Amino acid sequence: MLIYSVIGALFLAFVHLFANKIGFSHIPRSKWLSAAGGISVSYIFIHLLPELEDWQLKFEEKNENLSFISHHLYLVALSGLTAFYGLERAAKLSSDSHREPASDQVHTNAKTFWLHIGSFSLYNAIIGHLLTESDTKSTQELIWFIIAMAFHFIGNDYSLLDHYRHKYLREGRWVMAASVIGGWAMGTFIHLSETVIAVLFAFVAGSVILNVLKEEIPEERKSNFWAFLSGIILYSSILLLTG
Repeated sequence: MLIYSVIGALFLAFVHLFANKIGFSHIPRSKWLSAAGGISVSYIFIHLLPELEDWQLKFEEKNENLSFISHHLYLVALSGLTAFYGLERAAKLSSDSHREPASDQVHTNAKTFWLHIGSFSLYNAIIGHLLTESDTKSTQELIWFIIAMAFHFIGNDYSLLDHYRHKYLREGRWVMAASVIGGWAMGTFIHLSETVIAVLFAFVAGSVILNVLKEEIPEERKSNFWAFLSGIILYSSILLLTG
């Protein structure tokens, strides 16, 4: 299974490095990004949420002393969603400060950029670490996870490209790619308990839900419903038939 996690980490890093070149010349960007959003949404509802329920049951079995709290991991997932929403709002409020002097605005934009990159890098490192926990996934589950995260990363990358194109191409994409590899490398040396893995998975689950709904379902003028629906039908069918 280690070989699959290595390939997965390298593949996801590759996606970050070359996201700006990923696409199909004969398909409008709005269509294939909408299809990618449909694939990610399908993964959330068909695979990620049921898996979160499985982790919740395991968590309850191993942590009976916390029985006074119910839905532990769902609270962690909600925390992940809330944390990334808070970071996004902070970045947006910072970038909306247009009344500052030009020199201060450049500094503000740089802080906003690194706030975005830093939060997504932490997120990527956790995903990279989860790739190494092969004993918690079958080979098939790991492959579907990698595919879904690849499409998810493409949506995130295009959002960052829209906001910070030149700075992201020059610096951001390399940090994002390195964070996946770094998370994977840490995972090969640091083996976490099932309880910690469950918490990390739940945090990522909440973050994925927010980022998919916020970034990967484009605004109405940039989206294509039929491409989005096609992505949902295609990936849902694959997950259901192979599950």
